[in-house]
Amino acid sequence: MKAATKVLGYSDDTLKIIVYQLVTLRRGGKRVSASTRAGEFITLRELLEEVGKDAARFFFLSRSADSHLDFDLELAKKQTPENPVFYIQYAYARICSILDKAKKEGYFLPSPNEINFDLLDKPEERDLMSLIALLPDQVREAGEICEPHHLTVYLQELASVFHYFYTYHRVITKNKELSSARLFLIQAVKIAISDLLEILGISAPEKM
Repeated sequence: MKAATKVLGYSDDTLKIIVYQLVTLRRGGKRVSASTRAGEFITLRELLEEVGKDAARFFFLSRSADSHLDFDLELAKKQTPENPVFYIQYAYARICSILDKAKKEGYFLPSPNEINFDLLDKPEERDLMSLIALLPDQVREAGEICEPHHLTVYLQELASVFHYFYTYHRVITKNKELSSARLFLIQAVKIAISDLLEILGISAPEKM
């Protein structure tokens, strides 16, 4: 493959081959038996048919290439916060729902210079802003070192902080200035989640 790359006029460094460690499939805590010697194994097609492409991609990308992966089939299919894919996609869908409700109630997102960011003084709000500020560096670093698992870790943290924020703070309040600031904040979270899911090839459903 490197020779073919060179024939096409590219340097040897253009193609970087990453060999991942073996994957162990588990179901209900028990290892799914497989034997290459006996020709008994589960194909990727069968895995995709059972858990879907979103879960498969996320779970495969959640570990570094030099780390062994225990792929829990039951966890990958769960529609609960235990499943990191569901947890992240649910955060995105929840934000879409809030923004849709705000629009129906007459709230419109103003430009950044019209937002009073001093109103976003709660720890959860500060945490969200800090995480969003780190996004460009996270993407750059993951790309430079070819380790996409940094992005899955980041997504899980961002979704966790957002869910925590949503548990304790109303976005749409009687205070329109505060509501606008919080709507602007969750819109930024939505964009961050959407962009990263697109990079990873995972869907971002607006309703769940």
